Amino acid sequence: MTEHPPSHEGRQPLVARSQERTRPRQEAGASAVPQPVVPVPDPVATARREGDRLRFVGAATRRIARGIDLDEIVLGLCRATVPTFSDAILVYLRDPLPVGDERPVSPFVLRLRRTDRLRLTDDDTEGAAGIPVQLSEGLRLPILDPQSDVIPAAELCEVRSGGALSEVLRGVRPVFGDSAAARAALPELLGADRTVPSGHRAILAPLRGRRRVIGAAVFLRRPDRAAFEPNDLLVAAQLATHTALGIDKAVLYGREAYIADELQRTMLPENLPQPTGVRLASRYLPAAETARVGGDWYDAIPLPGSRVALVVGDVMGHSMTSAAIMGQLRTTAQTLAGLDLPPQEVLHHLDEQAQRLGTDRMATCLYAVYDPVSHRITIANAGHPPPILLHLGGRAEVLRVPPGAPIGVGGVDFEAVELDAPAGATLLLYTDGLVESRLRDVWTGIEQLRERLAATAQLTGPDHSPPLEALCDDVLDVLGPGDRDDDIALLAARFDGIAPSDVAYWFLEPEDAAPGRARRLARRALARWDMEELSDSVELLISEVVTNAVRYAERPVTLRLLRTDVLRCEVGDDSPQLPRQRRARDTDEGGRGLFLVNRLARRWGATRLSTGKVVWFEIPTRT
Repeated sequence: MTEHPPSHEGRQPLVARSQERTRPRQEAGASAVPQPVVPVPDPVATARREGDRLRFVGAATRRIARGIDLDEIVLGLCRATVPTFSDAILVYLRDPLPVGDERPVSPFVLRLRRTDRLRLTDDDTEGAAGIPVQLSEGLRLPILDPQSDVIPAAELCEVRSGGALSEVLRGVRPVFGDSAAARAALPELLGADRTVPSGHRAILAPLRGRRRVIGAAVFLRRPDRAAFEPNDLLVAAQLATHTALGIDKAVLYGREAYIADELQRTMLPENLPQPTGVRLASRYLPAAETARVGGDWYDAIPLPGSRVALVVGDVMGHSMTSAAIMGQLRTTAQTLAGLDLPPQEVLHHLDEQAQRLGTDRMATCLYAVYDPVSHRITIANAGHPPPILLHLGGRAEVLRVPPGAPIGVGGVDFEAVELDAPAGATLLLYTDGLVESRLRDVWTGIEQLRERLAATAQLTGPDHSPPLEALCDDVLDVLGPGDRDDDIALLAARFDGIAPSDVAYWFLEPEDAAPGRARRLARRALARWDMEELSDSVELLISEVVTNAVRYAERPVTLRLLRTDVLRCEVGDDSPQLPRQRRARDTDEGGRGLFLVNRLARRWGATRLSTGKVVWFEIPTRT
């Protein structure tokens, strides 16, 4: 019987049999072993989530960037993240915050600057960053109470060197609240025995500025909301970075704005003088954008002869440099006024000073000198808006003064004009910020200001001038929306003048008999004014001052008495040497005149003029 080799028909290959052995057997009545099902990510949903995340980051960073000062930036972070990104947020900042390159103080202390938590009504369906928010009913009700603290936290936290919180802050990157580093750092940040509530999810994000860590932010989600994902750490990092850099800039901006504003204000007169025959009031308003500090200034400088110099100016440009140049020009103007130069000469020397400061240092200025005895005012202008004179009857007049070229142009002559300054009239000096803006040209603004002054004067009647302080406040009301593009300086002068009957004036020859004649003339004037009780003191002081003037004078000596709220005596001569008070020795025959003047007079002084000097003293009148 012949044997045949086994047939391979119907048999599976080896590989197939091997695979068959690896398959679980499906026997009758036996259940299949369940296999883990790996969810396949939906690319459409993933792309949608990433798109929403990018849109949120863009909207949130734009909101943070809109803030100018520190509080606005922190508020922007809180409003942008709650409730879109988190249900609550705590923002800690270094206390005090270092500015620029200055070295931070020790110890490293964080202060809780702001907390924000979810507050919703049934109509709240959009987050603060502009992203729609889907909220479940379980999320709304438990946290409606704005008084409840989602995370009770300490106000101050001292960051220990080498501690867990210090290590997280040094790492810069945000960390999940359930990480080992955050579990050790959060109790240190929130305070002793204070932790993130059970079931809540948190992210701790350091706030690092340009050079150092300046704070930290804690983002919190409630248990009934989706947990933070790894990509949310990138979102927290973006928010923290934009916030920290914004805070850095805001601190620098605030410091520079403060310095510039203080520089501007300290260069303006702290108190206006109270010269005889004129009352003064002033206002200064910085521009609406505080950092755009300008160079506007005003001044009132007493001059010999009871006169007063009224100055208003505006350095072109907006910067701390403009404010510094303004201070130099104002100081120069005060020095020139002390020399009693004519207004056009003062502007000429200011022009030379501006050219010495730089080729692009330009300013406008108006310089006026008011004489209460003659009731006249002399004005010189260097490219400044013209002053407005409000008459007693209510008529407001824009004074026609030569416009002149701005200070700093160089090579130009300035012209002065002399005008009447009647008693009861008010002169208004101002800078162009009051009358010029993006919405109106300077001449339209001047006309509106003139009409406003006339309307204000009508309210007080034709026989009374409006109160000076109230008039200044009313003038500022002419400003409309958008009119605070520039800083504003305002100086108002009410001319009271000195009546001719209250002035006595004489020329004395420089001879030995001059002091005796001066005493007799003063005695007669005091008798005419019913002030004989002052005769002894006035005669003694006049005798001493006139004696000193005659000793050095070569031309006639002037003697003038002015009766106002005080009795003022002025003695002028052609000698430029100013007298100085000194202590006389027992053996000296002279040197005691100014000592007596200093003891008996309420005030006294000496001013050098272009033609010599004037020595004056004041004695209070007794009623």
